[in-house]
Amino acid sequence: MRPWHYVVLAVVILLVFGAGKLPDIAKSIGQSLKVFKKEVRELQEEPPATAAPPPAASSGGSLPEAAGGPAAPGDPPAT
Repeated sequence: MRPWHYVVLAVVILLVFGAGKLPDIAKSIGQSLKVFKKEVRELQEEPPATAAPPPAASSGGSLPEAAGGPAAPGDPPAT
């Protein structure tokens, strides 16, 4: 953008909001940016979540072992 674009933009903002509200708007924008930066910083400092291990299989009658299929690794041998 050219410098005169900023001048036109400033005039339009002044006409839309009025001179009295501009300090309040600037203050609220500053506070919002401060909170946003704080949250982003906290998210970056937070350690990454580790994936939960898969749930253990229950020993019901519908397992392949009960139907004569191969046992899953780590299962006790069938007797």
